[in-house]
Amino acid sequence: MKFLNKNFEELETFAKSKKDEYIKGSPFPHIVIDNFFNDSMLNDILKEFPNDLDNIGYQYKTKVEQKKFTLNDTKLLSFNTNNFINFLNSQIFLEFLQTLTGINEKLQSDPYLQGGGLHELRNDGYLNIHADFNLHPTLKLDRRLNILIYLNKNWNTAFGGNLQLWNREMTKCEKRINPIFNRMVIFSTTDFSYHGNPDKIKCPDGQSRKSIAMYYYSNGRPSSERKLGAHSTIFRKRPGSNDPDGNIEFTKLFGKIYYRNKKKIN
Repeated sequence: MKFLNKNFEELETFAKSKKDEYIKGSPFPHIVIDNFFNDSMLNDILKEFPNDLDNIGYQYKTKVEQKKFTLNDTKLLSFNTNNFINFLNSQIFLEFLQTLTGINEKLQSDPYLQGGGLHELRNDGYLNIHADFNLHPTLKLDRRLNILIYLNKNWNTAFGGNLQLWNREMTKCEKRINPIFNRMVIFSTTDFSYHGNPDKIKCPDGQSRKSIAMYYYSNGRPSSERKLGAHSTIFRKRPGSNDPDGNIEFTKLFGKIYYRNKKKIN
């Protein structure tokens, strides 16, 4: 398959071999996999990554996230990017995720790419620690998995932008993941899977932190993963920081304020 590194083409075998590692991931189930995809294919996607997401996509501009841009409109994504996303939403990839994660409920992809697609953080950009919204606004399904695929070549740790995974008590960052090219992070999304990249990035002019984000759902979930009803993104304060805490800039479920083409919309 052209989407995968040839070392990972036996998806079911690989998923079974990594299931225990995924489930035992701390502070919540997760796994980091390097060079999983075909380098050439990701290079094509990177070359076609739009340089004007501030004009054609959404800009997140609140107290808890700055200089963050996203694009989930398939009409504006490149041919190669759309093909790759279709693969990530395909039955074969869903079955891989089902085996890897041990989730009992049938996983479903999101044709709307709600909150997903291409992501970019530019200099001084950040995303505070948070637990994601837990119910799809259109499909009304439970959000179960996040997948982040990084597209950053020659990314120096001094640039910042590490993905941080925090414990349930918000007392400690238990893991920092450098967002390097062809690195995939898969993790379970629950009401207390706190994560983010809260430190402002500082990279050379012409560079930015780029990724592809995909989310997966099911009809129902274990009660142990839920402590609240349906909610929007919940941001958490790091100890000793000035981070805001709570559903910042939300007036109702999924009522987040976005900025598109420099015009505020709900």
